[in-house]
Amino acid sequence: MKNPPALEQLIDSLRCLPGVGPKSALRIAYHLLQRDRNGATKLGHSLENALQVLGHCTLCNNFSETGICALCDSEKRESGQLCVVEMPTDLMMMEQTHSYNGMYFVLMGRLSPLDGVGPKEIHLDKLIKRAQDGVVKEVILATNYTVEGEATAHYISELLKTRGVAVSRIARGLPMGGEIEYVDSGTLAQAILERRAI
Repeated sequence: MKNPPALEQLIDSLRCLPGVGPKSALRIAYHLLQRDRNGATKLGHSLENALQVLGHCTLCNNFSETGICALCDSEKRESGQLCVVEMPTDLMMMEQTHSYNGMYFVLMGRLSPLDGVGPKEIHLDKLIKRAQDGVVKEVILATNYTVEGEATAHYISELLKTRGVAVSRIARGLPMGGEIEYVDSGTLAQAILERRAI
């Protein structure tokens, strides 16, 4: 038996979400149509509204309803430091630490040639312009410690160093509360290499 075209279109649309395959999309579609039509309506309106009003901050590239987001517009931030993160979720995690009070630049991804993501797709031209604005004194690379994140950090650091911009990389090592016997050897080796005097 074939589903009605409208249901097939809904299922196909839900599959664009990360981690949602054909079966999950079908379950979500049935749930929204059968059990939560109000939620489906609210979801549709919220998505439509977000697409209409959200753009990118001209300074940090994060999502914003205005040309310059509230974080970039704040006079309480340290404008000489620029932390580069991959995604808005990374920015949120950095903010939750309450240990960084500088500015941000959100790449909206990471270099991944196999997936067709190059320097243009992660807005590197915009980042370089921001890093050379005369205000930024240090760029802190806080990309993930994955193969793509490391490659992205290396590529950015090389671009910025040739332009005379000071670049640093966030440290890695043992997690707070972590016990050495349960940590993988790569993390432990990195913690030893990046040790500091106390």
